[in-house]
Amino acid sequence: MQDKILLIVRLIVETDHVHINDAVKEIETNTVLNIPSTPNVKVLKTEILKTHQDN
Repeated sequence: MQDKILLIVRLIVETDHVHINDAVKEIETNTVLNIPSTPNVKVLKTEILKTHQDN
């Protein structure tokens, strides 16, 4: 069976950015995501869903 799963991650950050949206964009751009398969679950694709926040 193939299906989609959403995993939500909470980050607590400290930043020098004046606008938090700039920090979010930087984190989204520079994050490397690795979710490995398990014996019972084959991970076919992973991606970070961009937040589309305006400054």
